[in-house]
Amino acid sequence: MKKHLTRLKTLRIEKQLSQKQLADELNTTNSSICDWECGRAEPDIDTLINIAKFFEVSVDYLLGLED
Repeated sequence: MKKHLTRLKTLRIEKQLSQKQLADELNTTNSSICDWECGRAEPDIDTLINIAKFFEVSVDYLLGLED
C-alpha cells in the first residue's frame, strides 16, 4: 500500500492542501493523514473511496494498480 500513500501525499500537495485541510474535507484527523502518508496506518475502504472521490481519481489509481 506504500505506493498509494505516496500518491495521496502527491495529490494533496498538488491541490495545495495541508494535512489539516485534507483531514477536514475527509472528516478525519490530521494525525490520520500523517499516519497514512508515513505508512504507519492505512485508511479503511470507505475512507479510501472518499479520498478517491475527493481527488477525482480511481481507487485503483490510489492503490497503484493503474496510472
